Amino acid sequence: MEIFIRVDASVNIGTGHVMRCLTLAGLLKKCGHSILFICRKGPGDLCEIIKKQGYIVHSLPYNKNEPLKFSQLEDAIATKIIIEEHYKEVDCLIVDHYYLDAKWEKVLKPKVKVLMVIDDLANRQHMCDIILDQNLSSNYQKRYDSLIPFNSKKLLGPDYVLLRDEFFLQDQYVRDGNIKNILIFFGGSDPTNETKKAMEAILKFRHINFSVNVVVGASNLNKQMIHRMCEKYSFFNYYYQVDNIASLMNYADLSIGAGGITTWERCYLGLPTIVISIASNQEKIAHALDKLGVIKYLGPKEKITSNQIYFELKNFLLNREKVKCLSQSSIRLIGKNRRKDIIKEIENRSV
Repeated sequence: MEIFIRVDASVNIGTGHVMRCLTLAGLLKKCGHSILFICRKGPGDLCEIIKKQGYIVHSLPYNKNEPLKFSQLEDAIATKIIIEEHYKEVDCLIVDHYYLDAKWEKVLKPKVKVLMVIDDLANRQHMCDIILDQNLSSNYQKRYDSLIPFNSKKLLGPDYVLLRDEFFLQDQYVRDGNIKNILIFFGGSDPTNETKKAMEAILKFRHINFSVNVVVGASNLNKQMIHRMCEKYSFFNYYYQVDNIASLMNYADLSIGAGGITTWERCYLGLPTIVISIASNQEKIAHALDKLGVIKYLGPKEKITSNQIYFELKNFLLNREKVKCLSQSSIRLIGKNRRKDIIKEIENRSV
Protein backbone atom coordinates (compact mmCIF):
# COMPACT_ATOMS: atom_id res chain seq x y z
CA MET A 1 0.00 0.00 0.00
CA GLU A 2 1.05 3.59 -0.72
CA ILE A 3 0.14 5.81 2.24
CA PHE A 4 0.47 9.56 2.79
CA ILE A 5 0.27 11.19 6.23
CA ARG A 6 -0.63 14.89 6.51
CA VAL A 7 0.43 16.17 9.95
CA ASP A 8 2.18 19.18 11.49
CA ALA A 9 4.23 20.01 14.55
CA SER A 10 5.28 23.43 15.79
CA VAL A 11 6.08 25.36 18.93
CA ASN A 12 2.39 26.31 19.18
CA ILE A 13 0.77 23.07 18.00
CA GLY A 14 3.18 20.85 19.92
CA THR A 15 4.75 17.56 18.91
CA GLY A 16 2.08 15.02 19.90
CA HIS A 17 0.36 14.78 16.51
CA VAL A 18 3.60 13.93 14.73
CA MET A 19 4.70 11.49 17.42
CA ARG A 20 1.51 9.43 17.27
CA CYS A 21 1.62 9.48 13.45
CA LEU A 22 5.19 8.19 13.60
CA THR A 23 3.95 5.33 15.77
CA LEU A 24 1.23 4.51 13.25
CA ALA A 25 3.71 4.86 10.37
CA GLY A 26 6.04 2.39 12.09
CA LEU A 27 3.26 -0.18 12.44
CA LEU A 28 2.29 0.24 8.78
CA LYS A 29 5.92 0.06 7.64
CA LYS A 30 6.38 -3.25 9.50
CA CYS A 31 3.49 -4.62 7.43
CA GLY A 32 5.35 -3.72 4.23
CA HIS A 33 3.54 -0.50 3.36
CA SER A 34 5.19 2.63 1.92
CA ILE A 35 4.77 5.83 3.98
CA LEU A 36 5.31 9.46 2.92
CA PHE A 37 4.75 12.52 5.13
CA ILE A 38 3.41 15.94 4.14
CA CYS A 39 4.22 18.63 6.74
CA ARG A 40 4.22 22.41 6.94
CA LYS A 41 7.61 23.96 7.62
CA GLY A 42 8.15 26.24 10.63
CA PRO A 43 9.76 26.49 14.07
CA GLY A 44 9.48 23.13 15.85
CA ASP A 45 8.24 21.27 12.75
CA LEU A 46 10.06 17.94 13.52
CA CYS A 47 10.67 17.32 9.80
CA GLU A 48 14.27 16.28 10.47
CA ILE A 49 13.20 13.84 13.16
CA ILE A 50 10.71 12.26 10.73
CA LYS A 51 13.45 11.97 8.09
CA LYS A 52 15.84 10.39 10.59
CA GLN A 53 13.28 7.63 11.08
CA GLY A 54 13.58 6.81 7.39
CA TYR A 55 10.58 8.60 5.87
CA ILE A 56 10.36 11.00 2.94
CA VAL A 57 8.93 14.37 3.99
CA HIS A 58 7.28 16.74 1.52
CA SER A 59 7.16 20.29 2.87
CA LEU A 60 4.43 22.89 2.59
CA PRO A 61 5.45 26.58 2.85
CA TYR A 62 5.50 28.47 6.15
CA ASN A 63 4.08 31.96 6.68
CA LYS A 64 6.10 33.47 9.53
CA ASN A 65 3.66 36.38 9.91
CA GLU A 66 0.64 34.11 10.46
CA PRO A 67 1.99 30.63 11.30
CA LEU A 68 -1.36 29.23 12.45
CA LYS A 69 -3.43 30.77 9.66
CA PHE A 70 -3.64 29.15 6.25
CA SER A 71 -6.38 28.42 3.75
CA GLN A 72 -7.76 24.90 3.91
CA LEU A 73 -8.32 25.03 0.15
CA GLU A 74 -4.73 26.10 -0.55
CA ASP A 75 -3.44 23.40 1.78
CA ALA A 76 -5.64 20.78 0.12
CA ILE A 77 -4.55 21.77 -3.40
CA ALA A 78 -0.87 21.75 -2.39
CA THR A 79 -1.32 18.32 -0.79
CA LYS A 80 -3.15 17.06 -3.88
CA ILE A 81 -0.32 18.22 -6.16
CA ILE A 82 2.25 16.36 -4.04
CA ILE A 83 0.17 13.18 -4.17
CA GLU A 84 -0.35 13.47 -7.95
CA GLU A 85 3.40 13.84 -8.48
CA HIS A 86 3.76 10.27 -7.20
CA TYR A 87 0.53 8.40 -7.99
CA LYS A 88 -2.76 8.76 -9.82
CA GLU A 89 -4.46 7.34 -6.75
CA VAL A 90 -3.08 6.39 -3.34
CA ASP A 91 -4.33 3.61 -1.12
CA CYS A 92 -4.66 5.70 2.03
CA LEU A 93 -4.36 9.29 3.21
CA ILE A 94 -4.15 9.84 6.98
CA VAL A 95 -4.70 13.35 8.34
CA ASP A 96 -4.06 14.42 11.93
CA HIS A 97 -4.70 18.16 12.13
CA TYR A 98 -7.06 20.34 14.18
CA TYR A 99 -7.16 23.04 11.46
CA LEU A 100 -8.39 20.71 8.70
CA ASP A 101 -11.90 19.32 8.25
CA ALA A 102 -14.40 18.17 5.61
CA LYS A 103 -13.64 21.15 3.34
CA TRP A 104 -10.06 19.93 3.01
CA GLU A 105 -11.01 16.26 2.87
CA LYS A 106 -13.53 16.86 0.05
CA VAL A 107 -10.70 17.97 -2.26
CA LEU A 108 -8.51 14.94 -1.47
CA LYS A 109 -11.16 12.21 -1.26
CA PRO A 110 -11.31 11.49 -5.03
CA LYS A 111 -7.55 10.84 -5.04
CA VAL A 112 -7.50 8.18 -2.30
CA LYS A 113 -9.12 4.81 -1.67
CA VAL A 114 -9.22 5.33 2.11
CA LEU A 115 -9.22 8.63 3.99
CA MET A 116 -8.55 8.29 7.70
CA VAL A 117 -8.86 11.10 10.25
CA ILE A 118 -7.16 11.16 13.65
CA ASP A 119 -8.98 13.59 15.95
CA ASP A 120 -9.61 14.43 19.60
CA LEU A 121 -11.99 17.36 19.43
CA ALA A 122 -15.20 16.12 17.76
CA ASN A 123 -15.99 19.73 16.90
CA ARG A 124 -16.18 19.74 13.08
CA GLN A 125 -17.45 17.75 10.10
CA HIS A 126 -15.27 15.10 8.46
CA MET A 127 -15.53 13.33 5.12
CA CYS A 128 -13.66 10.18 6.06
CA ASP A 129 -13.77 6.40 5.85
CA ILE A 130 -12.17 5.87 9.28
CA ILE A 131 -12.10 8.08 12.39
CA LEU A 132 -9.62 7.37 15.18
CA ASP A 133 -10.00 9.06 18.56
CA GLN A 134 -8.16 7.37 21.42
CA ASN A 135 -9.57 9.64 24.11
CA LEU A 136 -12.16 9.03 26.79
CA SER A 137 -15.20 11.19 27.51
CA SER A 138 -18.69 10.65 28.87
CA ASN A 139 -20.18 10.07 25.40
CA TYR A 140 -17.11 9.05 23.41
CA GLN A 141 -18.91 6.27 21.49
CA LYS A 142 -21.52 8.65 20.07
CA ARG A 143 -19.94 12.09 19.81
CA TYR A 144 -18.93 11.67 16.14
CA ASP A 145 -22.32 10.33 14.98
CA SER A 146 -23.43 13.64 13.45
CA LEU A 147 -19.96 14.62 12.21
CA ILE A 148 -18.97 11.75 9.90
CA PRO A 149 -20.66 9.69 7.14
CA PHE A 150 -22.89 6.92 8.49
CA ASN A 151 -20.69 4.20 6.96
CA SER A 152 -17.44 5.49 8.46
CA LYS A 153 -15.64 3.12 10.80
CA LYS A 154 -15.26 4.50 14.34
CA LEU A 155 -12.16 3.46 16.28
CA LEU A 156 -12.78 5.15 19.61
CA GLY A 157 -11.43 5.03 23.15
CA PRO A 158 -8.18 4.25 25.00
CA ASP A 159 -8.03 0.68 23.62
CA TYR A 160 -6.87 2.24 20.35
CA VAL A 161 -4.13 4.40 21.84
CA LEU A 162 -1.08 4.53 19.57
CA LEU A 163 1.61 3.36 21.97
CA ARG A 164 5.12 2.92 20.63
CA ASP A 165 6.79 -0.48 20.85
CA GLU A 166 9.04 0.71 23.69
CA PHE A 167 6.03 0.78 26.04
CA PHE A 168 5.24 -2.89 25.47
CA LEU A 169 8.82 -3.76 26.45
CA GLN A 170 8.18 -2.35 29.93
CA ASP A 171 6.56 -4.28 32.76
CA GLN A 172 3.30 -2.78 34.01
CA TYR A 173 3.18 -2.56 37.79
CA VAL A 174 1.23 -0.83 40.53
CA ARG A 175 3.30 1.70 42.48
CA ASP A 176 3.64 0.99 46.21
CA GLY A 177 3.14 4.65 47.16
CA ASN A 178 6.74 5.31 48.20
CA ILE A 179 7.99 8.25 46.11
CA LYS A 180 11.71 8.06 45.36
CA ASN A 181 11.69 9.42 41.80
CA ILE A 182 9.52 12.07 40.14
CA LEU A 183 9.26 12.62 36.39
CA ILE A 184 8.57 16.11 35.00
CA PHE A 185 7.56 16.10 31.33
CA PHE A 186 5.27 18.60 29.58
CA GLY A 187 5.61 17.40 26.01
CA GLY A 188 7.94 18.33 23.21
CA SER A 189 7.44 22.11 23.17
CA ASP A 190 5.97 23.36 26.49
CA PRO A 191 5.60 26.97 25.21
CA THR A 192 4.48 28.42 28.57
CA ASN A 193 7.30 26.71 30.50
CA GLU A 194 5.23 24.62 32.89
CA THR A 195 8.41 22.60 33.41
CA LYS A 196 9.98 25.51 35.28
CA LYS A 197 6.81 25.92 37.37
CA ALA A 198 6.97 22.27 38.44
CA MET A 199 10.69 22.55 39.24
CA GLU A 200 10.04 25.63 41.36
CA ALA A 201 7.44 23.61 43.29
CA ILE A 202 10.09 20.96 44.04
CA LEU A 203 12.47 23.64 45.30
CA LYS A 204 9.95 24.70 47.95
CA PHE A 205 10.62 21.49 49.92
CA ARG A 206 13.09 22.04 52.76
CA HIS A 207 14.32 18.46 52.64
CA ILE A 208 14.39 16.61 49.33
CA ASN A 209 14.96 12.88 49.62
CA PHE A 210 13.91 11.97 46.09
CA SER A 211 15.37 12.44 42.61
CA VAL A 212 13.66 14.30 39.77
CA ASN A 213 14.06 13.46 36.07
CA VAL A 214 13.29 16.50 33.91
CA VAL A 215 12.59 15.80 30.22
CA VAL A 216 12.42 18.47 27.49
CA GLY A 217 11.88 18.11 23.75
CA ALA A 218 13.66 19.57 20.75
CA SER A 219 10.92 22.20 20.26
CA ASN A 220 11.24 23.56 23.82
CA LEU A 221 12.41 27.17 23.56
CA ASN A 222 13.40 27.20 27.25
CA LYS A 223 15.59 24.10 27.16
CA GLN A 224 18.85 25.95 27.93
CA MET A 225 17.36 27.68 30.96
CA ILE A 226 15.93 24.36 32.20
CA HIS A 227 19.35 22.77 31.69
CA ARG A 228 21.01 25.46 33.82
CA MET A 229 18.47 24.89 36.62
CA CYS A 230 19.18 21.16 36.55
CA GLU A 231 22.94 21.72 36.73
CA LYS A 232 22.48 23.94 39.79
CA TYR A 233 20.72 21.28 41.89
CA SER A 234 22.01 17.72 42.21
CA PHE A 235 18.58 16.11 42.61
CA PHE A 236 17.49 17.29 39.12
CA ASN A 237 18.52 15.11 36.16
CA TYR A 238 18.24 16.72 32.71
CA TYR A 239 17.08 14.72 29.66
CA TYR A 240 16.81 16.20 26.16
CA GLN A 241 14.83 14.73 23.23
CA VAL A 242 14.96 11.22 24.65
CA ASP A 243 14.18 7.97 22.88
CA ASN A 244 13.59 6.07 26.14
CA ILE A 245 10.68 7.96 27.68
CA ALA A 246 8.93 4.66 28.45
CA SER A 247 11.77 3.49 30.70
CA LEU A 248 11.89 6.90 32.42
CA MET A 249 8.15 6.68 33.04
CA ASN A 250 8.42 3.16 34.36
CA TYR A 251 11.25 4.14 36.70
CA ALA A 252 9.22 7.01 38.18
CA ASP A 253 6.92 6.75 41.19
CA LEU A 254 5.03 9.95 40.35
CA SER A 255 4.81 12.29 37.37
CA ILE A 256 3.99 15.95 36.85
CA GLY A 257 2.93 16.67 33.29
CA ALA A 258 0.45 17.79 30.68
CA GLY A 259 -2.67 16.13 29.35
CA GLY A 260 -2.73 14.93 25.77
CA ILE A 261 -1.10 11.87 24.26
CA THR A 262 1.36 11.21 27.09
CA THR A 263 -1.64 10.70 29.40
CA TRP A 264 -2.27 7.29 27.83
CA GLU A 265 1.40 6.34 27.93
CA ARG A 266 1.53 7.04 31.67
CA CYS A 267 -1.75 5.20 32.23
CA TYR A 268 -0.53 2.09 30.42
CA LEU A 269 2.50 1.95 32.71
CA GLY A 270 0.48 2.70 35.86
CA LEU A 271 2.31 5.97 36.55
CA PRO A 272 0.34 8.27 38.93
CA THR A 273 0.30 11.81 37.58
CA ILE A 274 -0.44 15.37 38.63
CA VAL A 275 -1.82 16.89 35.42
CA ILE A 276 -1.88 20.50 34.27
CA SER A 277 -3.66 21.03 30.95
CA ILE A 278 -1.61 23.11 28.51
CA ALA A 279 -4.29 23.32 25.78
CA SER A 280 -8.06 23.78 25.94
CA ASN A 281 -8.73 20.45 24.22
CA GLN A 282 -7.06 18.64 27.14
CA GLU A 283 -9.42 19.97 29.81
CA LYS A 284 -12.54 17.79 29.30
CA ILE A 285 -10.51 14.60 29.14
CA ALA A 286 -8.49 15.59 32.22
CA HIS A 287 -11.70 16.29 34.18
CA ALA A 288 -13.14 12.92 33.12
CA LEU A 289 -9.99 11.03 34.16
CA ASP A 290 -9.85 12.88 37.46
CA LYS A 291 -13.43 11.80 38.23
CA LEU A 292 -12.46 8.20 37.45
CA GLY A 293 -9.57 8.43 39.90
CA VAL A 294 -6.99 7.89 37.15
CA ILE A 295 -5.10 11.20 37.50
CA LYS A 296 -5.02 14.21 39.80
CA TYR A 297 -6.04 17.16 37.64
CA LEU A 298 -5.03 20.57 38.99
CA GLY A 299 -6.50 22.69 36.18
CA PRO A 300 -5.46 24.74 33.13
CA LYS A 301 -1.94 26.17 33.06
CA GLU A 302 -2.96 29.82 33.43
CA LYS A 303 -4.68 29.10 36.75
CA ILE A 304 -1.95 26.98 38.33
CA THR A 305 0.97 28.28 40.40
CA SER A 306 4.08 26.55 41.71
CA ASN A 307 2.55 26.80 45.21
CA GLN A 308 -0.45 24.71 44.13
CA ILE A 309 1.83 22.07 42.65
CA TYR A 310 3.89 22.08 45.86
CA PHE A 311 0.86 21.49 48.10
CA GLU A 312 -0.42 18.68 45.86
CA LEU A 313 3.01 17.07 45.85
CA LYS A 314 3.07 17.32 49.62
CA ASN A 315 -0.29 15.50 49.77
CA PHE A 316 1.07 12.68 47.64
CA LEU A 317 4.24 12.35 49.71
CA LEU A 318 2.12 12.03 52.87
CA ASN A 319 -0.49 9.68 51.39
CA ARG A 320 0.96 6.47 49.97
CA GLU A 321 -2.48 4.93 49.54
CA LYS A 322 -3.49 7.76 47.20
CA VAL A 323 -0.49 7.03 44.98
CA LYS A 324 -1.35 3.32 44.88
CA CYS A 325 -5.00 3.96 44.00
CA LEU A 326 -4.12 6.23 41.07
CA SER A 327 -1.66 3.64 39.79
CA GLN A 328 -4.22 0.81 39.98
CA SER A 329 -6.91 2.89 38.23
CA SER A 330 -4.48 3.89 35.47
CA ILE A 331 -3.58 0.32 34.56
CA ARG A 332 -7.24 -0.77 34.61
CA LEU A 333 -8.24 2.03 32.20
CA ILE A 334 -6.37 0.65 29.20
CA GLY A 335 -7.30 -2.94 28.57
CA LYS A 336 -6.14 -4.95 25.59
CA ASN A 337 -4.39 -2.57 23.19
CA ARG A 338 -6.04 -2.74 19.78
CA ARG A 339 -3.58 -0.75 17.66
CA LYS A 340 -3.21 -3.75 15.31
CA ASP A 341 -6.95 -3.48 14.57
CA ILE A 342 -6.27 0.01 13.15
CA ILE A 343 -3.88 -1.49 10.59
CA LYS A 344 -6.37 -4.24 9.69
CA GLU A 345 -9.13 -1.69 9.12
CA ILE A 346 -6.93 0.40 6.79
CA GLU A 347 -5.85 -2.68 4.85
CA ASN A 348 -9.37 -4.11 4.52
CA ARG A 349 -10.87 -0.85 3.29
CA SER A 350 -8.15 -0.22 0.70
CA VAL A 351 -8.76 -3.51 -1.12
